[in-house]
Amino acid sequence: MKNTEYLEEICRVKLGRGERPTDIKRPATGKFNESLFFSLAGKDYVFRMAPPDDAGFLFYEKNMMAQEPSLHKIIREKTDIPVARILVYDDSREIAPRPYLIMEKLAGAPLSYTTRFGLSKVLRQVGQYLKQLHSITAQSYGYLGEHKVMIPADSWVEAFEIMWNKLLDDIVGCGGYTKEEADRFRRLFDKDRDIFDRPVKSSLLHMDIWHQNILADEEGRVTGIVDWDRALWGDVEIEFAVLDYCGISEEAFWDGYGRVRDNSPIVKRRWLYYYLYELQKYIVIRTLRTQDLAQARAYRDNAIEMSVALE
Repeated sequence: MKNTEYLEEICRVKLGRGERPTDIKRPATGKFNESLFFSLAGKDYVFRMAPPDDAGFLFYEKNMMAQEPSLHKIIREKTDIPVARILVYDDSREIAPRPYLIMEKLAGAPLSYTTRFGLSKVLRQVGQYLKQLHSITAQSYGYLGEHKVMIPADSWVEAFEIMWNKLLDDIVGCGGYTKEEADRFRRLFDKDRDIFDRPVKSSLLHMDIWHQNILADEEGRVTGIVDWDRALWGDVEIEFAVLDYCGISEEAFWDGYGRVRDNSPIVKRRWLYYYLYELQKYIVIRTLRTQDLAQARAYRDNAIEMSVALE
């Protein structure tokens, strides 16, 4: 049974709708999940099905769709961030072979395909929205969602230590690092552990803000922030490192966020670890998901080169 057939049955059983979905098409972005746009009785929706169980996951990507319904709900309730309403989430595998969800389709197009306006206008709004997002806090730290990929930690230093080591386990598991290379990264963190051991709020972090996950209309208004499945609770500085990696943390972003960036030596040292946390994941992704071993090796070499500054 193809996805379009799953979709018709899901609309009938889960939405209680007898109409057949129309205008079904695949989006140009979002290749990790299997996604479809469709219309039903004049309204537009998104269907997303999780990848196969053997797709090749980082530790925090396993069953990560499970945390999206509660995240969307809390963000819609507590912020003005344009986030879609999720109508259906089902991980029973009774109709489809993998977990899936249906949500309302937001207006606009990914920023990577929308170029009629200045980028600064959009980044300023993204800064304003992330400021709101980061005001949502929790008592525990780490990946706290329903996917249950780690035990919630009582402090950020404990959470990041778990995350750092789990990522290194993934890299060794796919052959990206030898055990000795990974142990070197573990020792570096152990040496610098104290710089993470400080009072820090457990803020809700998106952790995947890049041009394809920002929707905007033709006037440059942000109409959606999408793909919340990698969300994390912790230190806002790690979000900023991801924004650096993705080319989002320009001056306009900081104008919108309303904060002067801290560039003190200790923050810069933490930044290296946070940036490496983002960078090193691509060793696993390129090895397991795209089988591009040359690219995986390039990410490995880049990470090792950057880590020299931590010795």
